[in-house]
Amino acid sequence: MFEMFQLPFMVQAFTVAVITGILLSYLGVHVVGRGIVFVDLALGQISSLGVAFAAFIGTGLTSIPLIFTLAGALLMSFINIRDKRLKQEAIIGILYAFASALTVLFISKTPHGDSDIQEVLFGNILSVSWQQIKLIAIIFGILLLVQVIFFRKFFGLTESFENGVNHLVGIFNIWNFLFYITIGLAIVFAVKVNGVIPVFSYLIIPAVSAIMIAKKKAAVLIIALIISILGGFFGLNFSFHYDFPAGPSIVVVLGGIFILASIYNIFKRGKNNQKSIVIK
Repeated sequence: MFEMFQLPFMVQAFTVAVITGILLSYLGVHVVGRGIVFVDLALGQISSLGVAFAAFIGTGLTSIPLIFTLAGALLMSFINIRDKRLKQEAIIGILYAFASALTVLFISKTPHGDSDIQEVLFGNILSVSWQQIKLIAIIFGILLLVQVIFFRKFFGLTESFENGVNHLVGIFNIWNFLFYITIGLAIVFAVKVNGVIPVFSYLIIPAVSAIMIAKKKAAVLIIALIISILGGFFGLNFSFHYDFPAGPSIVVVLGGIFILASIYNIFKRGKNNQKSIVIK
C-alpha cells in the first residue's frame, strides 16, 4: 500500500493532494451550506479560461488566470438573487457554460488542443515539483489562516444562507467578498496541478459525505478533512498499482467514498425511523 512512496514524484503528488484537499474540503463545507456547488466549477473553468487565453496570446501564463479568477470571484460575490423564481446556481451555471465554451474555443487554436483539454479537466498532479508545492503550501497556509482567524464571521454568513436569510446580506458584504476571494485564489492554484474536475470533487464530495455521516459542525469539518486525505492517498495508490491516470483515479475514489457515505446514511435513517415507530 505504501510502495508508491518509494518514488519521489508520488511523494510530491500526495503532498500536494493533501495540501489542496484539506483547504478545498474545508471551503466545501461552506459551499455546500450556501447551496452554491457550481461556484467551484465556474471559478475553476474561469481559471482554465485564463490559462487558455494566455496560451492563445502567448504571455501571462500565471498572471492572466489569476486576474480572470479574481474577477470571476468578485462578480460572484455581488450575485444576490431576490426573484424567487431564480436561483443563484442558475446564474453561476450560465457563467460556467460560457467560460467552458470560450476555453474550448481558445484551446482549439493551440498546437496540442486535445491533450490541453485533458490537462485542463484533470491536471497532471504526477508532474508537480517541490517548487510548486512550496508556493501552493505558502498560499494555502495564508488562506487557511484567514479562515481560522475569521472563523465566526465566515460561518455566521454561511448559516444565514442555510437559514434562508441571505437576503439580509445586502448587495456587497466584505465577508462574502473575502470568502469568494479565498475560494478564487485556492482554485486558481489548485486547478494548475489537479485540474477542474478533481478540484470540484475535493470541494464538494468530502463536505457532502461528511454531512451524510455527522450532524455536528465540528464533526462534519473533521470528517471532510479526513475524507479528502483518504481520497488522495487511495486515489494515487489506485493509479500507481493499476497504471491509471492520477486525476480521474482520485475522483473515482472520492466518488466511492460518497457512495459508502450514502449507504451509511440510508441505514442510519432506516434505524431512526424504526426507533420513532417503536416510541409511538
